[in-house]
Amino acid sequence: MELATSFRYAGSPARVYAGADVLSQLPREVQRARARRAFVVCGQSVAHRTNLLERVRTVLGDLYAGAFDGVKKESPLPEVDSGVEAARAAQADLIVAVGGGSAVVTARAITILLAEGGSAHELCTKYPPGKPPVSPRLDKPKLPNVAVLTTPTTAANRAGAAVMDPVRRHRLELFDPKARPIAVFLDSEALLTAPTLLCRSTSSTTFCGVVSAFQQPNLNALGHGDLREALELLLAYMPQLSERPQDPEVRLQLATAAVLSNRAADAAAGAGGGVTTGLAHQLQTRYEHIDQGSATSVLLAPGMRFNREALTAGQSRLAAALGARRDGMSDLDAADASAQAVTDFLRRTGAPTRLRDLGVPEADLEAIAQDAMEDFFLRTNARKVRHAGELVEVLRQAW
Repeated sequence: MELATSFRYAGSPARVYAGADVLSQLPREVQRARARRAFVVCGQSVAHRTNLLERVRTVLGDLYAGAFDGVKKESPLPEVDSGVEAARAAQADLIVAVGGGSAVVTARAITILLAEGGSAHELCTKYPPGKPPVSPRLDKPKLPNVAVLTTPTTAANRAGAAVMDPVRRHRLELFDPKARPIAVFLDSEALLTAPTLLCRSTSSTTFCGVVSAFQQPNLNALGHGDLREALELLLAYMPQLSERPQDPEVRLQLATAAVLSNRAADAAAGAGGGVTTGLAHQLQTRYEHIDQGSATSVLLAPGMRFNREALTAGQSRLAAALGARRDGMSDLDAADASAQAVTDFLRRTGAPTRLRDLGVPEADLEAIAQDAMEDFFLRTNARKVRHAGELVEVLRQAW
């Protein structure tokens, strides 16, 4: 196996706390940031169906400045704007995201919009026809933010946020490395508040991301080590969600895999399976009932087959890691085996593997493909996507 020896690594300085009652360490992080008014961002489920908001309020004590509990799936812009106003009214000097991916993304978007002062439409990445995407420089200092996770989401440590325009059902991407969290909390009790199905869906997203990253042509040893360990954790613990739904070890190990996936992204050095992510984004924003895990699960293998010739060596490497490579196999045969292996694994965990099973009308495929042409992740795909028609073929294979 050959790994790149020329690369650049810029790791995030976020501290990660994992285990039982690590939430008790939250005041330390607030004080480390020299903040005095910690403002919580969460959804209705966390606020009213769990004791998690009360736990956060209790541990913060006088540092607690209030909460915005209006987070919704895919971070719709009206709710994000409401969160900005609530944080401003509370005179927040630190944001605490409590929940899954939508809470984390909404919190980051709040810090960006609160600091920059413009609208998301003004600040988002633009896609001029026939030209590279343009991301405005968002230079103003951002409030520090902390993530208290309830799901094993890879949204925890990202450089920016994507919010949804509810009119167009379209993503608006806000790129800003200063919006990364200063700390991530994997508290066992907090992780157990998420329904098992939600945890499975989020883990599927992490699995698909790890599988895509593992195929990179210029993968280096730093990224490979994190991805290999993340993959092993996911293969071992995703099937156990059904058998041990209330076992904190299962949730903590899956969340750790997500952290490893984030860390591997900091060591990324090549193009991967952006076609899967780009198309999945359109499904989860266009259809209210489709979550990210389901969207990525149905598109993972078709995306791999689309990239087969461009990522043959990486997919062959993946086949070996999945135990799908047999003696005498050519690299192309191993690439085919890896696509089948991920499909078989996802089916065993209960994840969907066809678009029709998600209720996506075949008549919508062309519109989905056209919208995906403006997704940033499509630019990271190993095989250049020349036109929307190529994406339609990927979607038809998934349908």
